[in-house]
Amino acid sequence: MIKFEVGKTYSMRSICDSNCVWTYTVTARTAQTITLSDGGKVLKCRINKQISEYNGCESVFPLGRYSMCPILRATA
Repeated sequence: MIKFEVGKTYSMRSICDSNCVWTYTVTARTAQTITLSDGGKVLKCRINKQISEYNGCESVFPLGRYSMCPILRATA
């Protein structure tokens, strides 16, 4: 399984508008959580085990979990 790496930058796109892109840098991690920074805000997110196993890479929901939420994946 591909894992998030500290210091690496990852991005995700909006489902509704492909021009809307969020970029986060991983500043710290544990076995179950990662800490993300977008340059201003710092977020702590729990790694979703079910989606991570299905996709073969770690996945988190930095903007919350709702019907069309973007998913940040460790595939860069």
